Amino acid sequence: MHANAQLIQTFYQAFQRRDAAAMAECYADEIEFSDPVFPRLCGEQVGAMWKMLTSRAEDFSLSFGGIEADATKGRASWVATYRFSQTGRMVVNRIEATFEFRDGKISRHQDHFDLWKWCRQALGLTGWLFGAFPMVQNKIRGQAAASLRKFTATT
Repeated sequence: MHANAQLIQTFYQAFQRRDAAAMAECYADEIEFSDPVFPRLCGEQVGAMWKMLTSRAEDFSLSFGGIEADATKGRASWVATYRFSQTGRMVVNRIEATFEFRDGKISRHQDHFDLWKWCRQALGLTGWLFGAFPMVQNKIRGQAAASLRKFTATT
């Protein structure tokens, strides 16, 4: 197994334990992260996001696989199952991740998933009816960003 594949495995094993500090250790200081909810986070924001999400996770489980990596790029598939705290609804989020590496650390991490599918699970009928609209998706992004700002201000 390539060292960067092992790094990805280490990252997801830490995630399974909800160990945000160990996850952050896998990242370069200048890490760039994006996903449909957090479209552009950099540096310490990324570790703070994982700390916020892992500390709030209810009924959480994570599985991962399909890890592939070479000296510069990698990928993995993962599934997070959890209770969305705002509605109490269970979510099964299937994610495809891509990675770039520099100096033995992850320097770029992109997660790809269907935000409308997430909305349907997390928000129920409202998500089904309105979750595909950019206005609703932008509201979700805004709420997530505000939550992260509030979390980082109190930690």
